[in-house]
Amino acid sequence: MELTHIPSEKRFHVHEGWLDSRFAFSFDRYYDPANVSFGALRVLNDDRIAAASGFPTHPHREMEIVTLLLDGELEHRDSTGARQRMVAGDVQRMTAGTGIAHSEMNPNPKTPTHLLQIWVTPDTPRLAPGYEQQNFDPKARAGRFVRVVAKVPQAGELSIHQDADFHLGTLTDGQALAFTPRAAGRRQYVFAIDGRATLDGRVLGTGDQARIFGAETLPFVAGPDGAELLVIDLA
Repeated sequence: MELTHIPSEKRFHVHEGWLDSRFAFSFDRYYDPANVSFGALRVLNDDRIAAASGFPTHPHREMEIVTLLLDGELEHRDSTGARQRMVAGDVQRMTAGTGIAHSEMNPNPKTPTHLLQIWVTPDTPRLAPGYEQQNFDPKARAGRFVRVVAKVPQAGELSIHQDADFHLGTLTDGQALAFTPRAAGRRQYVFAIDGRATLDGRVLGTGDQARIFGAETLPFVAGPDGAELLVIDLA
C-alpha cells in the first residue's frame, strides 16, 4: 500500500471574516501544480460560515459538487428552482453540468455553519443540471462505514456521475474498523472529520488527509476520543 499522509496544517487557509476555509487541493487563489487533483477528486474545502452570512449566487459548470453539512444550517437555492434547508447530517449532490447558478447561505443569525464541499469531475460532459439531498443519521454509522454517495446507488444513497463512492464512518474509543475497497486497483482518499485514528501506523488527526494506492484493506484504529472519517473510494 502506498500512503501519503498530509497533516491538517498543510492545507491552504483562507480567513475572510465571514468565511474560514481550508483547501485540500488547489482552489481559487491557491495554486500548486503538484496538488491539483487526486483522480477525479478535484476539491475538498473545509468551510466554516459565520452566522447570517454565506456565498451569494454564483455559477458552476461541468462538476459534481457534494456537500456534507457537519454542524449548523445551510439554505440552498439554485437556478433549477430548488430551494432546500440543510441541517447537520444532510448530504447534498449537485450536478452543475451545462450550467447552474446557486447560493449557499447560513440563515441562522447566531450560530456558524460547518461543512465540507467536495468537487468531483464528472465522467460525462454536458449533463443536465440537477440536485439531490438526503439526511444520514450519524447514529446509523456508529461502528461501521455507511455509503452515502455512489455511481450506482442503493436505496437511500445519493447518485453521482463518476465512479466514486463516499463512505462515512464513526469509530468509538480504541475501536478497530477496516474499510475494504470495492475492487482491486482503486485509490482511496481519507479525510479525518473529527477525532483521531491510526491507519497503517500513521496517526490521522482532525483535518488530516491520506491519499492511498494499492490497498487491499484500510485498517483503522480509533484514538481515545474516537474518530469521524470520510473515505472516498475512486476508480
